[in-house]
Amino acid sequence: MLVSVVVPCYRSARTLPRLVEDLSHVLPEVTTGFEIVLVVDGSPDDTWQVASELANKYPETRALRLARNYGQHNALIAGVRSARYEVVVTMDDDLQHPADQVPVLLRSLTDDIDLVYGVPKEEEHGVFRSFSSRMVKAAMASTLSVQNAKSISAFRAFRTFLRDGFDGLDGPHASVDVALSWSTTRIAQTTVRMEDRADGKSNYTTWMLVKHALTLITGYSTEPLRLVGYLGFICAVFGIGLFGVIIYKYATGATTVAGFTTIASMVALFSGAQMLALGVLGEYVGRLHSGSMGRPTYVIRERTDVDAHPDITTETD
Repeated sequence: MLVSVVVPCYRSARTLPRLVEDLSHVLPEVTTGFEIVLVVDGSPDDTWQVASELANKYPETRALRLARNYGQHNALIAGVRSARYEVVVTMDDDLQHPADQVPVLLRSLTDDIDLVYGVPKEEEHGVFRSFSSRMVKAAMASTLSVQNAKSISAFRAFRTFLRDGFDGLDGPHASVDVALSWSTTRIAQTTVRMEDRADGKSNYTTWMLVKHALTLITGYSTEPLRLVGYLGFICAVFGIGLFGVIIYKYATGATTVAGFTTIASMVALFSGAQMLALGVLGEYVGRLHSGSMGRPTYVIRERTDVDAHPDITTETD
C-alpha cells in the first residue's frame, strides 16, 4: 500500500519536526512507499521555513505554501489534490493525532471500505468546544444527509480516487467531509488514541465552529429554505385563524373596536417571520454572489517539489 499523508500547517513550527520524524519511523513498517505533504496555510510565523527544511532533510516530504490563510479544509483540498499515492491520510499538525495511530487507520481501510475516521476513546476538548463540535456534526447528519456524521474527525484515511468528487468544488467555502460523502457511502470508524495538544491552543474556537456549521448548512443544503416555507405556512394558518376569531367576535357583538394588543401582536409576528425569511434568502443570495466572483479555493505560492511539476511557476517573496 502506498500512502500520502497530508498535514495542513498553521503556527506549527515547533511541532512539525517531531511529527515528520515520527511519521518517517512509523510508515516504513506498514507501507511499501509513502510521502508526507505539508500544506502551510498562510501561517504568520516561520512554519514555512521549518517545512522547507524538513522537505530538504526527508526525501519523502514535500511542502506547499499557500498565498494566504484559506482555512483548514481548503488547505486539505490543496494537499489531497497534490497527493500521488493510492491512499490519503489526513491529520493535524499539533501532535494530537499520534503517528503510531496511522497504522490503526490503515488496517481499518479494508477492501469493502473507502473512508475511515479515527475517533477518540474520550473527548479531547473542553465542554463547550466538544458541545459545539457535536452540534456541527448533528447539523451535517440532519440537514446534509452525511452518513456517519457523528464519527467525523480530522484524522481520516481514504482512497485517493475519492478526490474525483472534488473536481467541481471551488470557491472559498469548502468542506472535505461533505465532498467525501458525495463520493462514497462505504464509510467506517475506528477508535484511536488522541494526545493533548503539544503547543499553543486550537485555532478552532466555539464561534468558528458555529460559523462553520452555518457555512455547511447554507452552502450545501436547501433545508433552511424549506424551513422558511414551513414557517410561512404556519404563520398563514395562524393569521387565518386569528382573522376568523376577530370576525366571529365582531359578528356576535363580543367586541366593538379592535384592540391595540391584537394589532401589535399580528404586526410583530408577521414582520418577524418576514425578516427571518429575508435573512435566510439573503444568506443564499450572498453565497451565490460569493461563488460568482470566482474566488479561489486556494492559491499555491510556492512548493518544494517544483522539479516534479515542471509546468508550475512559483512566486517568492
